[in-house]
Amino acid sequence: MVEVVLRAVRVDVGSSTPLLLLEEVGGDRVLPIFIGAPEATAIAYALQHIETPRPMSHDLLGNVITALGARLFAAEITHLVDNTFFANLRLLTDGREVLVSARPSDAVALALRVGAPLLVSDELMNDEGQVLEVGDDEVDTEESEAALLAELRDFLNNVRPEDFDQ
Repeated sequence: MVEVVLRAVRVDVGSSTPLLLLEEVGGDRVLPIFIGAPEATAIAYALQHIETPRPMSHDLLGNVITALGARLFAAEITHLVDNTFFANLRLLTDGREVLVSARPSDAVALALRVGAPLLVSDELMNDEGQVLEVGDDEVDTEESEAALLAELRDFLNNVRPEDFDQ
């Protein structure tokens, strides 16, 4: 497994679809994963440390895991089948490991909330990882996170159901 960090969440200009960029630690490859707008918003909230009056789904899941005496050891992006990425949550409970299937966007959102590492399988990174020139202005700072949140809000305010029929 290759450890990665969330380098950025962007909206693809051509498709108006949010995109995760997972960058390998100590390397130059990035794994791009298209995700849904609600998931991108949840990830942006986690990056911004935005507190909501009531727990969001990912907060709830983290609370349930903790209440059951378990902890999220890692979120793993494992493979790609027919343009769909798959992930697992690696939980530790009572001295044993439990794998739970998850969507990559949910795995990333949960891992960000609880401080668990993000991992990508070696094979997946070898097959799908790309070397991207990401300038210093792309580093996730408070300013770029605020811009991302504004971009996502604009997307959500203007998206129409027929935009997804393509």
